[in-house]
Formats: sequence, C-alpha cells, structure tokens
Amino acid sequence: MADVADGAGAASTVRAVDAGLAARVRAGDEQALGELYDRYGRPAWALARRICVDEQLAEDVVQEAFLAFWRDPGRFDAERGAFATWLLTVVHHRAVDAVRRESRIRRRTVSTDAGDDLAFPAGPGSDVQALGAVVAGQVRTALGGLPDEQRQALALAYFGGYTQREVAALTGVPLGTVKSRMFTGLARLRSVLGPVTGFEGVAG
Repeated sequence: MADVADGAGAASTVRAVDAGLAARVRAGDEQALGELYDRYGRPAWALARRICVDEQLAEDVVQEAFLAFWRDPGRFDAERGAFATWLLTVVHHRAVDAVRRESRIRRRTVSTDAGDDLAFPAGPGSDVQALGAVVAGQVRTALGGLPDEQRQALALAYFGGYTQREVAALTGVPLGTVKSRMFTGLARLRSVLGPVTGFEGVAG
C-alpha cells in the first residue's frame, strides 16, 4: 500500500509541475517550453523514432509537436490528463501521419521515375523486411482502435521500449494504473492480432 501511495504522490507532483509549466507557456514564456522539452524531448523522440525509423524524420515530428503546442497551448487541458500523455499522443499521431506521407511520396516518385518496365530485384532479407512492415502496420492499426490511455501506454512500451515503471513516470499515473491499462490493451490486441503482435515481450 505504501508503494501505491508513493507512486500516486509522485505522479501527482509530476502532473502539478507540468501543469504549471504549461500555464507559463500559455502566458508566452519560452523558457517554460524549453523546460518541458528538456523533460519530454527524449521520450518523445524515442517514440517517434520507433514509428518513423528515420532519425531526422522523428526529430522533425517532435519539433512539430512542440511548435504546435507553442502556437496553441490551449490544446492541452490539465484537467483532462497529464501533459506527457497528451504530448506523446500528439507525437504518436504526427509520427504515423509522417510515415504515411513519406510512403505516398515514395510511391509517387517510384511510379514517375521508374516506369512500369523497371523491376527491382529482391535483396537478401527483403521478404522478412516486407513482412515486418506489414506486421508493424497491423499493430499500429489495432492500436488506433484502443482507448487513448491504453494506446499511449502500449505505444510507449512497444514502440518506445520503455518499462512499465518508466511509462508510469512519463505519463504521470500510478504504476498499478499503467499495468491495468496495458493488461486490458494487450487482451484487446491479442483478440484482434493473435500471436503476430509481439507484445508478449514488453518489459515490466
């Protein structure tokens, strides 16, 4: 019980600090934005990197997310949840959009430059890579059907590589709540995807 109480207290403190920084951003304080970036820039980039694969694209996604918050800080409502949860949800959506956008650009480029007669030989491991891309796409689609809090916890663990304790610290909720969200989310994903998910390896 003491651990639960301590975890809840720590989460409450994190949320209070973040809410204060967000309020300063709404007042036009650039330093507060920098402090939020220092707190969450790394986990945001790690999440974007897992989704985008490309490091520069992931960096662009994170910058866009923070810039969007700076331009319209009212989009975050401290009464509805933790700043980290909101920010990482924004990063997740923007990263997925960026991947889709890059994919469309590549398809148009190949279609225009290569023509119908050009065939690309399959390199070693190309089948495995293609299968991995399909599985990742299925996982992201299934994640999109989960409630926000479950999707956020699983995205951080699966795409970001964070442990449950780290997810709890990042999202500002008690560890027990994170475990419950992940358990319920995993159950839903397994019912949709079966063994293809790979979520069994999520660290605790």
